[in-house]
Amino acid sequence: MQFDIITIFPNLFDSYLKESFIKKARDKGILKINIHDLRKWTNNERRTVDDRPYGGGLGMVLKIEPIFKAIKEIKKRKKKARVILFTPRGKTFNQKKAFQLKKYDNLILICGRYEGVDERVAKHIADEELSIGEYDLMGGELPAMVVIETISRLIPDVLGKPSFLKERMTKGGGFIEYPEYTRPEEFVPQKGIKWKVPKVLLSGHQKKISDWRKERMKVIEK
Repeated sequence: MQFDIITIFPNLFDSYLKESFIKKARDKGILKINIHDLRKWTNNERRTVDDRPYGGGLGMVLKIEPIFKAIKEIKKRKKKARVILFTPRGKTFNQKKAFQLKKYDNLILICGRYEGVDERVAKHIADEELSIGEYDLMGGELPAMVVIETISRLIPDVLGKPSFLKERMTKGGGFIEYPEYTRPEEFVPQKGIKWKVPKVLLSGHQKKISDWRKERMKVIEK
């Protein structure tokens, strides 16, 4: 699967892409992630990507011209790409949306900044608008990372072992989450206090363990 990210701060992705499963999946060719500096598609010496909003108000707005040029060039290589704009007004991203987006070969992610993005990008260029929650961030770079990671872990072999994914999936495609413990069996944060692992998890009785997890698990539906 391929992700193309359009941003004015490409260096924000450096450490994220060079660590853990995302790096391994890229090295294996399972994921292809391209970071595009929006300033590449500007047409003046100052590489201007924003301007003052019509109607007045504080802040600056990302211009439509460089975004239009960027999408047009990227789509020459992947014409069937789906274009996503991150905005607080977008539909909330969740597990169901991750499954839907996983079906595409290529996602183009537009990271907004400052006061926002010219509304014509949402109306005429983006296929959909997404938000990762009901709060305002400084830009779309963190949402882009969230979307990439959520979708990537649904792709076979990204986590290394298919069993990791299978164990956490429901028959309907939902995602299962329950409490987890590991060694030590007993942790003493201070004298007189002991934090213990539930006895059922130490019993070796798989039926009882399974029942314990079912009682406490949360299912994130597809």
